[in-house]
Amino acid sequence: MRETNLVDGKWLGTSNKLDIHDPANGAVVGQIDYGNANMAAQACDAAEAAFKHWSNISPRQRADHLLAGASELAKDTKEIAHTLALEAGKRISESIGEVQGAVEYFRWFAEEARRPIGFLYPNEQDGRRHLSVAKPAGVAACLTPWNFPISIQARKIAPALAAGCTVVARASEKAPLAVVMMYCALQRAGLPAGVLNLVHGPADEITHAYLDHPAVRVVSFTGSTEVGRSILKTASNRIVRPLMELGGSAPFIVFNDADIDLAVTTAMIAKFRNNGQSCIAANKFIVQREIFEEFSTRLAKRVDEMTLGSGVADPEPDLGPCIDTHRVDAVMSMVTEALGKGARQLTRNFILPEEGSFCAPAIFVDVPDDCALNREEIFGPVASLVSFDDEDEAIMKANSSELGLASYAMTNDQGRIWRLSKQIDTGILGVNDPSPTTAFIPMGGTKQSGLGREGGRQGLEEFQEIQYIAQRF
Repeated sequence: MRETNLVDGKWLGTSNKLDIHDPANGAVVGQIDYGNANMAAQACDAAEAAFKHWSNISPRQRADHLLAGASELAKDTKEIAHTLALEAGKRISESIGEVQGAVEYFRWFAEEARRPIGFLYPNEQDGRRHLSVAKPAGVAACLTPWNFPISIQARKIAPALAAGCTVVARASEKAPLAVVMMYCALQRAGLPAGVLNLVHGPADEITHAYLDHPAVRVVSFTGSTEVGRSILKTASNRIVRPLMELGGSAPFIVFNDADIDLAVTTAMIAKFRNNGQSCIAANKFIVQREIFEEFSTRLAKRVDEMTLGSGVADPEPDLGPCIDTHRVDAVMSMVTEALGKGARQLTRNFILPEEGSFCAPAIFVDVPDDCALNREEIFGPVASLVSFDDEDEAIMKANSSELGLASYAMTNDQGRIWRLSKQIDTGILGVNDPSPTTAFIPMGGTKQSGLGREGGRQGLEEFQEIQYIAQRF
């Protein structure tokens, strides 16, 4: 494979190589060149130099570059998806869907870049005019995790480039290979040198190098709340604007008027997409008491029927591996605690593959409120079920977490839907919908789940500064 750090339009290697492993069997699927703070600083210098040109070309020209990038990325969908499935343990169908979603971000923001930006305000005196215009903020540092490496990168760099910013990026070393392939496709589309830069290396070292550079004006990060807090502290040293999409602990409420078959199908997708390793994954099922037994029985049956295996196996399994053994250990620690405090497992004991970092899917009831399984982000294929009696209790249980990224509700009561939207404290609410994300809608969290929004018009505005112009004539 080619060198894997992109700096000022050139692919650079290092003497420090890092093997990337398939979590399904431990096999080496590729290598990256591990960079350092000096290389990250070079990337910032290149982005700063390129900003002078990129920020001054017309929005139409930037849009053309993004559309060309979307076209090149689309051509490579199957190849990139296969690599993504190998390095991240994703099922191939989900990997293809992720790459296709990334293409849509580039298309959407190419279109959004050309829409009018700015306001002319009514004047209160003759001979005066008041205007505001949006300008690119500067160099943007885009830092992304391993669970959706392609789509989350696209969700950041597409609006940054559309706004007229240049980019310095880092992808998680747990799943970086598909990101390198995406950057190759974007480079083929003719982006000028220095507009888009990618440096691998130790997360803390690369992040500090980016945030310490005077040209970096925005940092966009997706990851855990704990790491997000650390980045916010570092960003405060230079007042770098933060865009944070942090951890989630999504409640999934099932009301007694819901279609139970649909509720179970929706629950399976919301919980087990990407092997449960999603910030918006359903964390806890909150089910109305009248239908609790029926729903839990049907859900457990569906889980018991799941198959496990490599994401590229044929036939495709229902569930792939977790990203590594550390993630398996973290999930199993929550399970062990819950069982030790009296929780009951409704699902069967799976025989796991002998190789790889697999974690058995499982559903639990009678989990005490103080257990991590009920309080923390699980990020794996297990969940708890609790009952409720009325709407107020359901809302109370849904809002019990300090995290507020996503929530789900299964109901056909239109009045209830609007009451839930007002009272559930999350940035995203999926009503009878297990996949509430798309390129043209802003997504983000409340409480400890982040700052700002990604996607839609708001996603572009995160990378812009507003300048007010007062004119006398």
